[in-house]
Amino acid sequence: MGCDRNCGLIAGAVVGAVLAILGGVLMPVGDMLIEKTIKKEVVLENGTIAFQNWIKTGTEVYRQFWIYDVQNPDEVETTSSNIKVKQRGPYTYRVRYLAKENVVQNATDHTVSFMQPNEAVFEPSMSVGKESDTFTVLNLAVATVPHLFTTSFIQGMLNMVIKRSNSSMFQTRTVKELLWGYLDPFLELVQYNIDKTVGVFYPYNGTADGEYRVFNGKDNISKVAIIDTYKGKRNLSYWPSYCDMINGTDAASFPPFVEKSRVLQFFSSDICRSIYAVFESEINLKGIPVYRFVLPAKAFASPVQNPDNHCFCTETVVSHNCTSYGVLDISKCKEGRPAYISLPHFLHASPDVSEPIEGLHPNEEEHRTYLDVEPITGFTLQFAKRLQVNMLVKPASRIDALKNLKRNYIVPILWLNETGTIGDEKAKLFKKQVTGKINLLGLVETILLSVGVVMFVAFMISYCACRTKKAR
Repeated sequence: MGCDRNCGLIAGAVVGAVLAILGGVLMPVGDMLIEKTIKKEVVLENGTIAFQNWIKTGTEVYRQFWIYDVQNPDEVETTSSNIKVKQRGPYTYRVRYLAKENVVQNATDHTVSFMQPNEAVFEPSMSVGKESDTFTVLNLAVATVPHLFTTSFIQGMLNMVIKRSNSSMFQTRTVKELLWGYLDPFLELVQYNIDKTVGVFYPYNGTADGEYRVFNGKDNISKVAIIDTYKGKRNLSYWPSYCDMINGTDAASFPPFVEKSRVLQFFSSDICRSIYAVFESEINLKGIPVYRFVLPAKAFASPVQNPDNHCFCTETVVSHNCTSYGVLDISKCKEGRPAYISLPHFLHASPDVSEPIEGLHPNEEEHRTYLDVEPITGFTLQFAKRLQVNMLVKPASRIDALKNLKRNYIVPILWLNETGTIGDEKAKLFKKQVTGKINLLGLVETILLSVGVVMFVAFMISYCACRTKKAR
């Protein structure tokens, strides 16, 4: 009887030890299986999970626009007062819903090239008004003249055309005209062979961004989705030194196994540069654990605050010897037009930039850019890209509409919020195919290890107790 009991206790301890060992062995083996599966499924080639979502995003992407309506146009033009603005919006468009075009796999260097078609469809139900709503905004064509034509003679000639067209520093335009283009009355009278259509995003519909050439990750998964070339080049030709480099991905995804310490680099053609995001927090997105990465204020700092930004500083008068910050001069990227990019409401910008503009209320939560990245796959499952489009306006003594100005203005035109969140069905599918299997494996490992250790310890204690009792 005693032998049977002792044998049973030893057998229980052995079973517990086996379960604990099996659980322990499963951990590295399970991690290897997960890593192998992920490396296979995030490659950008036909048949993988990543490729299906990469060709055509399963996420609804929208661009919301808030337009700055100028409240005192006559006062600004005649007395150079502060510009009073009032934002109105959102006016919402669905974008990025078309599949990538001209997709070509390049086996020699393990890259895939493509074009991203541009199309925007107005969404009335998600907007505060109609595309025909009107605003008082900066006259884009008139404001550009002193930057493209610097000689007094040409400015004087163009001033006569500006007056003949009844154009001034400000104009009234509809949402649709301002965003996507309108025939400018001043340019229509100019006898040069130039495009007479003007718009903040003109041309957009029917065009395509690219050509992009990115690594497909087949030979090196740590390079998957990283841009090799954009429009056939590895550099942009807009900036000096390393600022001109095209770094990282397009932010739709990143190489897998993202760690919190990683700096996520990505390129945005909207701002004509590469930029980066840093880890902020862990959040739960529809049952999926994700890492939130944000654009830090340091990315927009002046070279005085962040020496790495020295090559983004241009020689325009607005830079104040490169001590101003929070705005990016992208005029070289826009054929000389004085376009400036910032965060909405000049968030993280120096006081001298926003001081001449009244009605701005920067808010970190509403106006920052963030990416929510699933760390195992590197997929961006939610994002909010927020940008403000501004124009530099400066005095011009030979142009009546600008001659009374006594200072430079960086005039905000509009700001946009481009957002995308993984849909409920896609989230369920993602959990089933990826996180669910990983969590299940982890649960099995934990149960085996825990139960095994408990069984081993309990049976060994019982065995020792029986032996002690018998010895007495």
